[in-house]
Amino acid sequence: MAASGAAKRYAQAAFELAKSQHKLDVWERDLGRLLTAMENPTVHEFFENPAIPDDAKRHAIGTLLPDDADTFVRNLLLLMLDRGRLDLLPGLVETFRELVLVDRGIAIANITTAIELQPAELREVVAQIGRLVGKEIEPRTYVDPAIIGGVVVHVGDTLIDGSVRTQIARLREQMVH
Repeated sequence: MAASGAAKRYAQAAFELAKSQHKLDVWERDLGRLLTAMENPTVHEFFENPAIPDDAKRHAIGTLLPDDADTFVRNLLLLMLDRGRLDLLPGLVETFRELVLVDRGIAIANITTAIELQPAELREVVAQIGRLVGKEIEPRTYVDPAIIGGVVVHVGDTLIDGSVRTQIARLREQMVH
């Protein structure tokens, strides 16, 4: 899922605050808890229901975040509730996690294959990508049968296209010219 511009702005602000407080792990944990709770259809419907008063929703946020939760995380959620922006939470959490990974020197690799990789195969692909880019890799895997075989990898602005589809297209281009 691609995060909206507003979700990215919230995430960037949250990241900067969490980093300045040396609480990236706490924020990541608390935001993850909230996202998990919001993925529950009953909880989601509760927060989306305009007939439920905001006071009840504020109380529910307090309940969803245990006592060890960071006050600033709770305040962020209350601000998002007041502005009617709780729908941004999934994109905010996704972007926040990506910012944390980048801060830790970990590159996100979007790996697309024609069929799902077995765990050993994924480990080998991740190791090869890590050697190529010189960083630890956080894999995000996708399946797209249209690539026929091989692998397509996006790491930042770098594209590594080892798909059979691309190889066939190159061969076709060479035969035409």
